[in-house]
Amino acid sequence: MQISPGIEIIGLSLWIKEKKILIISDLHLGYEDYLRGKGILVPKFQIKETFMELKKILKKVNPKIIILNGDLKHEFGRISSQEWKDVLDLFDLLISSSKKVVVIKGNHDTILGPIAEKKKIEILPSYSFDDTIIIHGDSLVETTSKRVIIGHEHPAISLKDKSKTEKFKCFLKGKWQRKELIVMPSFNPLIEGTDILKERLLSPFLNKLDDFEVFVVNKGEVFDFGKVKNMR
Repeated sequence: MQISPGIEIIGLSLWIKEKKILIISDLHLGYEDYLRGKGILVPKFQIKETFMELKKILKKVNPKIIILNGDLKHEFGRISSQEWKDVLDLFDLLISSSKKVVVIKGNHDTILGPIAEKKKIEILPSYSFDDTIIIHGDSLVETTSKRVIIGHEHPAISLKDKSKTEKFKCFLKGKWQRKELIVMPSFNPLIEGTDILKERLLSPFLNKLDDFEVFVVNKGEVFDFGKVKNMR
């Protein structure tokens, strides 16, 4: 499904067909180990499921450039052994599937440099093409671009059916300073995200969401839910 002219939602990624650019946001590799360190035991499936979903997307598209839009790893102050392995394995997969891999620095990526250097991958504050800029979304920037694509927020909505409530990841499209703003969900299967209808928003790009459009993703399918104000 197209979220904007020339920009398609594929799974939890964005595909810029004309430029052959694939965008993935907020992988938070190493999150399982982080939870274990906090005493929260979770089944170890994150990296396997992440790679499986990535490979499904890469079978559908043939990207020239793959952009990882921030928070590639989870730990702030160190690189865990699991993060070293998972990030290097991810880089190997993406390098073999494209001509160029770019990492946009997120707020969790404070010491990502040593891993990226091993594979000669650029870490940038943003990436621009035509009238579009891709930034992580944890802090505001000045830009003349007409479209801004961010991650960071991990948008989701909770839907209730009788006594059962389930949270679904979603993309958002709206306006920020008269520019088109597209917000991407987290690619990590363990991170459900922020319920935009109930919870406090994190990104400074997001203030009033009433006129934002919601695109819910469930099992690879995309559903247009209309505007936020009609869902409250």
